[in-house]
Amino acid sequence: MKPRKVPEKTDKYQVRYSEKEYLEMPDEMVWTSFNKGNESTFSFLYKNYASDLFAFGYQFCGDAHLVEDCIQNLFIYLRKRRGRLGEVRSIKSYLFKCIRSEIIKRMKERGQLMDADEMHYKKSFALALSPETILIESEHRERQQKRVKHALAQLTVRQRQALLLLYEEEMSYSQIAEVMGFSDVKSARKLVYRALASLKDVFLKK
Repeated sequence: MKPRKVPEKTDKYQVRYSEKEYLEMPDEMVWTSFNKGNESTFSFLYKNYASDLFAFGYQFCGDAHLVEDCIQNLFIYLRKRRGRLGEVRSIKSYLFKCIRSEIIKRMKERGQLMDADEMHYKKSFALALSPETILIESEHRERQQKRVKHALAQLTVRQRQALLLLYEEEMSYSQIAEVMGFSDVKSARKLVYRALASLKDVFLKK
């Protein structure tokens, strides 16, 4: 989109844009506006991403109060760090990465984190993917739903997280890699492929 024309002496990053205009902007421009102290942009970020962060965080740990606290802490931190934050290409994947790290930190403090490497928690990651997302339509949908639920229960927490990000949040593999802390996209692809292979094995069983 072409940015709105503003007076020459006005910093375009301090202009108060409408929600529609923000949604049409590249993430880099929105983030730069926020990083330069634009209060309107900060409000947009909270309004536009808080609900998604809560949904992801709740799936992640199943504790609504913890997730709400983590979201508040995250935005307080970001607001305080304005002007010193680095460039961000994808705001959503960046915020998901931040909230995931914050939740892990809090769970460690509570002693709820069992295996930091494999991300196994005392409360399992309750992935809620719809069967329609990953299965071909079938007249035996009820039976398929039960098989999906059983198959998902066999996956590791990290595999379920990856599928959630791919199918529910519609993230790219590079974004999944960023959220989950992988050093390369290949690792994210490998994780998803293994998860889908595991699901396929279950569906092929009679």
